[in-house]
Amino acid sequence: MASRAVVLALALAAVMPLLSGGVDIQQVKLLAAKFNVTCVVVFGDSSVDPGNNNYIATPMKGNFLPYGKDFFRGRPTGRFSNGRLATDFIAEALGYTKAIRPFLHKRLRAVDILHGVSFASAASGYDELTANLSNVLPLSKQLEYFREYKMRLRQIVGSRKAENIIKNAVGVLSMGTNDFLQNYYLEPIRPKQYTLEEYQNYLASCMSNHVKTMHGLGITRLVVVGVPALGCMPLVKTLMNQDTCVEKYNNFSSSFNSKLNVKLDIARKTLGMKIGYVDAYGIVQDAVNNPKKYGLMETSKGCCGTGTVEYGDACKGMSTCADASKYIFWDAVHPTERMYEIIAGQAIDSLRKQLMA
Repeated sequence: MASRAVVLALALAAVMPLLSGGVDIQQVKLLAAKFNVTCVVVFGDSSVDPGNNNYIATPMKGNFLPYGKDFFRGRPTGRFSNGRLATDFIAEALGYTKAIRPFLHKRLRAVDILHGVSFASAASGYDELTANLSNVLPLSKQLEYFREYKMRLRQIVGSRKAENIIKNAVGVLSMGTNDFLQNYYLEPIRPKQYTLEEYQNYLASCMSNHVKTMHGLGITRLVVVGVPALGCMPLVKTLMNQDTCVEKYNNFSSSFNSKLNVKLDIARKTLGMKIGYVDAYGIVQDAVNNPKKYGLMETSKGCCGTGTVEYGDACKGMSTCADASKYIFWDAVHPTERMYEIIAGQAIDSLRKQLMA
């Protein structure tokens, strides 16, 4: 188990410079193949959904312009950004694909099955109710689709090789934002049942149970992304009538991430899984406080429309800023491709450090 972690970490350490354009991608592909990092399988919400929601009956879609305006050929795919997501950059760095496909894609190819897909669904969360409120895929359904994915993988390469691919895959789990913004702070059901701290504990327990399920399905390497600094989102600042990050929202984001980490530490010890943690909170906050460090300029509003309230359908057909690469946020909630690239780079660095420990 430890040797596999070292192998993965060495591969990830080698691809880190790619995200700043410093490594020949062919060399990275050869390295990934040499160290047997087989594929990337992704679970979560809009932060990692490349378009699964296009294929289900939900209003939570991003398959229209200006979403995707900086994606390949300037086409919207269902990604809630102007271009690629962090998981796309990670998959490219590992040498598999420049864009991870959604599992529900109608023309999913054998090569997609072999090198990884995303089961994520925008507006989903650790709480099953969060997904049900928007009629999207809860994590339980995403894992059901993962079981189907394993069956299709066995049909392509046989049972033994399929199990080896899953064992050497890197799983990514990124969600939690919607549990607070679309559920607890918007709907009356959960606040009547839980205090905020009790709800955080409930979510952390839900996450822990899903990680156990992933382990039972053969995933041994997992990367969990914490919730970002929710108080720095343009939409939250607008609703709270503040020009700076809303401390209350940032505080509960940070405390929730602490609870996640406690559960992840238990999972490492009891399940024997190699689990990396990505501090999305710290990354976003650092970009807000030190934008020049990342070549950014605009930290307070999004690129779409006024940048203060628009996201999803409200962004449809809206004008956008001249250069999204200088912005942290694409809309009032979601990061730009540039910010996702930054997150991907730091995620790889985090993996290198944590999985070698």
